Amino acid sequence: MDGYFFAVLIVGLISTVICAGAAVLKKNPNDITILSVAAVELTLAVYLIGSVIRVIAGEHIAGEPWEFWGYMATALIIPVGAVYWALLERTRWSNFVLAAVGVIALVMAARMNQIWY
Repeated sequence: MDGYFFAVLIVGLISTVICAGAAVLKKNPNDITILSVAAVELTLAVYLIGSVIRVIAGEHIAGEPWEFWGYMATALIIPVGAVYWALLERTRWSNFVLAAVGVIALVMAARMNQIWY
């Protein structure tokens, strides 16, 4: 496990707790929930930049590179789609969608970590 995985783990779980808590309290998506998902996206962007630097520096991905980069692209798209959803449908149910982002990002980061090593 590397630092990128642990960063996604921490930020993803915090975002999930914030968004799920807002959903349970029957609140609509707000700045806090959307910014928590933006933090997940930022963490994934840092993971992307770090991965590109590692590859340029000569590190090799143990698994299939196309699979790693596919997971990375998908992980980066999911938070954007969830925020778009939450902005279009401003109901408490959108907070459940936002809550799922942290868990999905965590699972995808775990899989990326397996592919890398």
